[in-house]
This record gives sequence, C-alpha cells and structure tokens, in this order.
Amino acid sequence: MKKIIVCLLVTAFALVYAPAFSADIELAGKSTIESILKAGKIRVGFESGYLPFEMTNTKGNYMGFDIDMAKHLAKAMGVKFEPVNTAWDGIVPSLVTDKIDVIIAGMTITPERNLSICFSDPYIVVGQAIIVSNRLKGIVNSYKDLNDPKYVVCSKLGTTGEEAAKKYIPKATYKSFEVESEGAMEVIQGNADAFVYDLPFIWCFQAAHGEGKTFALEEPFTFEPLAIGLKKGDPDFLNFLNNFIRQYKNDGRWQKSYDKWIKSVDWQKDLAQ
Repeated sequence: MKKIIVCLLVTAFALVYAPAFSADIELAGKSTIESILKAGKIRVGFESGYLPFEMTNTKGNYMGFDIDMAKHLAKAMGVKFEPVNTAWDGIVPSLVTDKIDVIIAGMTITPERNLSICFSDPYIVVGQAIIVSNRLKGIVNSYKDLNDPKYVVCSKLGTTGEEAAKKYIPKATYKSFEVESEGAMEVIQGNADAFVYDLPFIWCFQAAHGEGKTFALEEPFTFEPLAIGLKKGDPDFLNFLNNFIRQYKNDGRWQKSYDKWIKSVDWQKDLAQ
C-alpha cells in the first residue's frame, strides 16, 4: 500500500512540475549566453567619446573604464570581445533588435530605460556635476545659482545630464548637443555658462581643457548608478552578469581600472583628438 501511495505522489509531482521544468530548460536555451557562446564573441555596444569610460586612442583602438570591464567579461565567457561603436540614440534599439549583445556604455539605470531593457546590478555609482565659466567664479557656487534665464546651460541630448539640467535648473536657458565634448567646449569658448554631465567626465574634461577658463562644481547633485544593459526576459544572463560584476569588483581588477582611468589622467596623452 505504501509503495502505491509513493508511486502516486511521484506521478502527481511529475505531472504538476514537469511542464515548469521543461519551460525553464527552454528559457535557458534561448538565453543570450547561448548565442554568445555559439558565435564565439560578445558584441558590446557603446558610444566612444564618453571620457573616461569609452574612448578612441591615437591608434584607433578603444580604451577606457568600460572597455576594460567589457574585455574582462569576454574573457570570463571564453569568447572574443567585439566592440560596436554606436550613436547614443541608437544603442537601446540596437540591443532590442539583436545588433549587440550588451550595452556597456556608462548608462544610468532609469525607470524609462528599464521599461525597454533590463539592467544588471550597478558596477559604479556617479552623479551629475558641472563645468562653469571662470567669469562666474564667486557668483555660481551651486547648481541652484544657475537657475536663471540669463544663464545658458548645456548637456548631451538624451542623457541623464539633460534630464538633470531640465529638472533641477528649469529656469536656465538650455542647449543640447549630440556629443558631450562639444557641449563642454561651448563653455570653454565662452558660448555657454555651464555644462552638466557625469562627474568622471567633468573631472577629465576640466583637467584637459579647463585651466584658466572654467572651474568644476564637483559635488554631485544626483544619484547615478551605471549598469550593463541586456535584453528583457533573460534571467540566466542577468544572473551571470551580476555574478561577474560581484567578482570583478572584489578581486582587485575593478580598483586597478578605476585607478588607471578615473583617478589618473595619464591616459589623455594617448587620446585621439
């Protein structure tokens, strides 16, 4: 009698859970992990020019904090790193239409973006800072001081820098640019009063171009977690990426890259003009 009951229980368990197990296996088979391993390469989308995360050197090769991490990710998967330099407004569509496998582009997690794509855990947290014209030294001491129509404030189109400028400095006269360096140069050239963007870029740009022309308000006034973007509905790849980031941040590689690209500006001599 006991054997019959056990058999019935096993049969019932199989009938209830077999479809779920089958669905899990099918989902795993569709993971981006499988297509990456099959292709032998991982296609990483970014837009070169975002200092110090993704840049082009004098030899035409890509370098930067994100590029380092992307190469380590490829190595962890045992595949080739394939960089895909993409215009910013085309990065998310490229991911959704399977032209790239991941986005590693200094992209901030936002609710709006999260409706279209999935994000890993953050690999670094930054915030918005500001480059200000030297003629406003002693006048502008905070982003709040720029909240006046007489000030021209710039940022890059479609970024959280633009969102922050419009949200926190709404009364300022706003101008957007397709390329972040062009917006920042507007302040250097005296055509704008301030440029709002992620703090690491502000540090690098100020060090390279700002001496005697601009000063930086380095205290971030927003919270900006940067993460890897991936397609929705892929829990296996998300799990892999989160575990990779955890390992990368805690075994010394992340810190080494941070010291090289963010704490130092020695790399600027190799930067393509």
